[in-house]
Amino acid sequence: MAESGKAKVVPLAGFPELKSEAIKGWQEFLQEGNQFLATANNAYTQRREPFTTEILYNLVAMAMEKLIMAMLMKNGKLPYNHTMHDLVEAIDEFLPGELEGLGAELKAWDGFQDICDIESYSITPPTMGQIGGMLKLALEVQSRIMTSITN
Repeated sequence: MAESGKAKVVPLAGFPELKSEAIKGWQEFLQEGNQFLATANNAYTQRREPFTTEILYNLVAMAMEKLIMAMLMKNGKLPYNHTMHDLVEAIDEFLPGELEGLGAELKAWDGFQDICDIESYSITPPTMGQIGGMLKLALEVQSRIMTSITN
């Protein structure tokens, strides 16, 4: 059973398993995700002044969204939404085990920006120390995704 607690969908007996085709544009998502992450990592390492923690958070979050979307799209799947929670849930549902052990930490990123409802949005900037932890996690996710996509 996936981290989400949902059971994997089982094909009906006597029917062939449905095959999903890759969704066009997944390579662009992969490239953009790698670029966002490289930019965030370089800016964090060099401590460039214009790159506030808010900007670094958004770069890392965009990198994760693009990389996870690339892996889902390559496998012909899409999430319900693009929150970190929904992206992780989609991976757990469609590609179980790919982000094993990382899901809860990724989902926690949603706590920094809750911007879906204009009436009650909230933004809590992370600390520079938290950005370092996010980058470490993001690099692990990137490594797993690159390994999965190239296999």
